Order: sequence, then C-alpha cells, then structure tokens
Amino acid sequence: MRILGASVITMEAFVMGFALLLAMDNHGVLALTIGGLIALLCILTAGLMKKRIGWIVGSFLQVGLIVYGVVVPIMYFLGALFAILWIIAFFLGRKGEAIRAQLMAERDQNPSI
Repeated sequence: MRILGASVITMEAFVMGFALLLAMDNHGVLALTIGGLIALLCILTAGLMKKRIGWIVGSFLQVGLIVYGVVVPIMYFLGALFAILWIIAFFLGRKGEAIRAQLMAERDQNPSI
C-alpha cells in the first residue's frame, strides 16, 4: 500500500514541477509559490506513507492538484487522473498487504513451505 502510494505521490511531484514550468510565463509569484509548495509537500508526503497521516495529507494534495487547474488548465485532467491512481493505490495496496499477511501467517504455521 505504501509503495504504490509513494509512487503515485512522487510522480505527482514531477508533474507539478512541469506545471510550474508552464505557469512561469503567464502567472505571478503567488501561483508559482503555491505550485512549488504542492510539489514540495508531495515529495515530503512520499516519506510519510508508512503512517496514516501520509494518506491524509496525500488525499488533500489530490485536491490541490485538481485546483491548480485554475493556473494550468491541463492540471484539471492530470489532477483527476492522479486522484484516480491514488484511490486505486489505496485499495489495491490494502488488498496486496492482506494477501501478504495471509501468506506470512501460513508460512509461520507451516515452516516447511
């Protein structure tokens, strides 16, 4: 779960970096500062994915990416795409961790496996 989530949020940081390059010519310091803050928070949140707070902050960052579409219109689409990937990472990661826990429990019960 955390590996998938960290991967999605790290890729979002790169996308925000490219969005900042697009916003540089036409927008002011405030828009660039907010975009830079979102990108920085994405990188920091990737390190917090072991804890519940990482998922909470990451979920708010999904909203931030979509809202940044006001500055760079393609971010409406990319933010929605990454929000979908974020949801998939959450549910698919939980499923994978449950399977891993089950396999570990079976291995502990039968050490010859």
